[in-house]
Amino acid sequence: MIEKLINLDTIDPLTLYGLNDRNFKYLKTRFPKLKIVARGNMIKVNGDFNEVEIFNSKITQFIEHIEKYNKLSRDETEKILDNRFEELDIQNKDSDLLLYGNFGKAIKPRTINQRKLVEEFYNNDLIFAIGPAGTGKTYVSIALAVKAWRNKEVKRIVLSRPAVEAGENLGFLPGDLKEKVDPYLQPLYDALFDMIPSKKLEDLMEDGIIEIAPVAFMRGRTLENAFVILDEAQNATENQLKMFLTRMGENSKFIVTGDITQIDLPRKKNSGLLQAIRFLGNIEEISFVYFGTEDIVRHKLVKDIVHAYEKGEDKGHNEDNGGNSNEKINS
Repeated sequence: MIEKLINLDTIDPLTLYGLNDRNFKYLKTRFPKLKIVARGNMIKVNGDFNEVEIFNSKITQFIEHIEKYNKLSRDETEKILDNRFEELDIQNKDSDLLLYGNFGKAIKPRTINQRKLVEEFYNNDLIFAIGPAGTGKTYVSIALAVKAWRNKEVKRIVLSRPAVEAGENLGFLPGDLKEKVDPYLQPLYDALFDMIPSKKLEDLMEDGIIEIAPVAFMRGRTLENAFVILDEAQNATENQLKMFLTRMGENSKFIVTGDITQIDLPRKKNSGLLQAIRFLGNIEEISFVYFGTEDIVRHKLVKDIVHAYEKGEDKGHNEDNGGNSNEKINS
């Protein structure tokens, strides 16, 4: 007789145990000779050596399945216990799939330009994804980053945004530095919480494997073996975006996302994204993917709202330019 402790630190234990411990109760019926006790992220099992080793190997397979698909149904539990792995592969096969998010949510490109962004990711190390709000450019980029990290193609993920939104001044906001900048970075947190269990994400951020920081914090660094995303790049100044792009190290992927119709910089500061489009557009190994209103995947009204604003801006563009160089570039 032996006793073995099995650690579930890499997954959310509730996914393994199932709703109301349904999976775990079924698992115990399949190993009636073992005494199995679960406490949080630890399983303690007592019994014959061979039985315990078989149980341990099955738990390992469950963990691998959950890490890949972020779910474990009763049907999948049975297939793993019965070694019916081919049926599992067929059941979960999807050529467009990027990864499975929390609760088994299938995350994949939903529009032509989202698919183009995925294709360009495999062709080039630096990609600009430019288009209006709601087109999924940031969400798909973060999904690509999480997939690359899970596949061990990179060692870490770095997500960044300019801490500039419609004229707010960080110095006048309450709280410490983290409390000041976190609201600006919340959309990045939201996407990650959709793809990685909260406890796991908390551990990854604590270990520095996933980092979320304002673009100003990138200065002086070289980012190697990393997947790096700069979101809302239209609000990075020319110097900030040049600084960010030159952080690129060996075996790194960079994606820059932005909406050139929503520039919130003060009028005396020019958008680095507009400059990058002008300066870098002819470099072959840099991809530019332009999203349009046809790519909007939010509420159906968002598409109508964007169309309405575009019409209004086009009508008043020549009257209200005022000499500001942060003007719309036709894509």
